[in-house]
Amino acid sequence: MIRFLHTADWQIGTQFGQFEPDEAAHLAQARLDTVRRIAEAAAARKVDAVLVAGDVFDLQTVSDTVIRRLFGAMQGFSGAWIMLPGNHDAALVESVWTRAQRLNCVTPNVRLALTPGVLLLDACQAAVLCAPLTQRITYDDTTAFFDTAESPPGYHRIGLAHGSVSGILQEGIDSSNPIAPTRAATARLDYLALGDWHGHLRVDERTWYAGTHEQDRFRGNDPGFTLDVTISEAGALPVVEPVRIGEYQWHRWEETISVPTDVDALRQRLAALGDRDVLRLAVGGTTALAEAEAIHVAVEEARARVRALRVDLSGLQVLPTADDLAGLGAQSGYLAKVVARLRGLQEDPQADPQQVRRAAEALLLLARFQRDMPREARSV
Repeated sequence: MIRFLHTADWQIGTQFGQFEPDEAAHLAQARLDTVRRIAEAAAARKVDAVLVAGDVFDLQTVSDTVIRRLFGAMQGFSGAWIMLPGNHDAALVESVWTRAQRLNCVTPNVRLALTPGVLLLDACQAAVLCAPLTQRITYDDTTAFFDTAESPPGYHRIGLAHGSVSGILQEGIDSSNPIAPTRAATARLDYLALGDWHGHLRVDERTWYAGTHEQDRFRGNDPGFTLDVTISEAGALPVVEPVRIGEYQWHRWEETISVPTDVDALRQRLAALGDRDVLRLAVGGTTALAEAEAIHVAVEEARARVRALRVDLSGLQVLPTADDLAGLGAQSGYLAKVVARLRGLQEDPQADPQQVRRAAEALLLLARFQRDMPREARSV
C-alpha cells in the first residue's frame, strides 16, 4: 500500500498586483503558510510522500529569500517530497531550481524531478513517472514516454505531470502543454497526479488535478485543497480524499440594486464576511441617495474586516429623491442646479460611461459634505 498527498500550483512569489500592498503581502505570505499546513498534514496523516505537480514557484526570478522560505516551510514533513517543474518554473539550464541547489536549500528527503524519468520510492514500492516541463510552453505531450517507461514488478505506477488534459478543462484552456486524456490507461498508471488547473478536479478515476493549495483568483473551481491518495496494491483503484488546506475564501459578487430591500440584503451579506474572505464586488442598478450612502458605508466597514477587497460601484446610478434633496438643503438655488446637472448626466443615454460614474461619485461626495456641514451653513 502507498499513501501520499498530491498538491500543485503553489505559485510561491505571486505578486497580487491588483491589491493594495498590505493586502498583497498577506496573500503572498498565506501561500507559504499553507505549505507549512501541507507539511503538517503529511506528518499527521503518516503519508509516504508528498507529490508536487508543478508551478511550485510563480517566477524564475523570485528572490533567494523566497526560495529559502519555501524550503523552510516544508520542514514539518521529513518524509519524501517529489517536486516537478511546471510552466512557471520550468527546468531551464539555469532556473529557480538550480539556484535552490546552489543555495543548499534542497534537503536529502526532497527530490527534484528536473529531467523526464522514473523516480523510485522503494520503501513503499512506488515508481513515480515524472514529466517535468523544460520550457514554458510545449506543444508535444510530455507524458508520452510513460507508455513505455519501465518500473519494477509489483511497484505502484504513479504519473506526475503539469499541463492541460485535452478536451477536458473548462473556460477555453488552450492546447499548450497538452496531456492525452487516456494517459493513465495507456501507461498502466495507478494514479496520474496533475498540476496546471487551479481547482481540484477529477478527470477520471485514476487522473486528478489537485488545484492550487491557496486560492489566488476569483474563480469558483474548488481551489484550496490537497488530495490524500491511498492505493492498496498495484493495479487497485485509488481512494482520493480532498482535504481543505487553504486559509482564504475568494468571492466574486455582481449585485444589481432595484429596490431598497436589495440594499438591505447586500449589507447583510457584507456583514457576514470576516478576515478569511477576499472579495471583488461590482454593484449596478439604480438607487436613491440615502441607499447609495448606506452601500458605501457597508463597503467601507467590510473593508476593515476582510483580508482584501476590490469594489466597483461605477454601474450604480444614484437618483436623489425629494427627501434626499430636502436633507441636503438642495431643493432650490445653486446646489439644486448642481444636483439636477449630475442627475441629467446619469440619465443621458449618450453620456460617456466615465462621466456617468463620476456623476454618481459626485452626488455621494456632495451628500457627505452637506451632512457634515452645520445646518445653518448649508447652501440653499
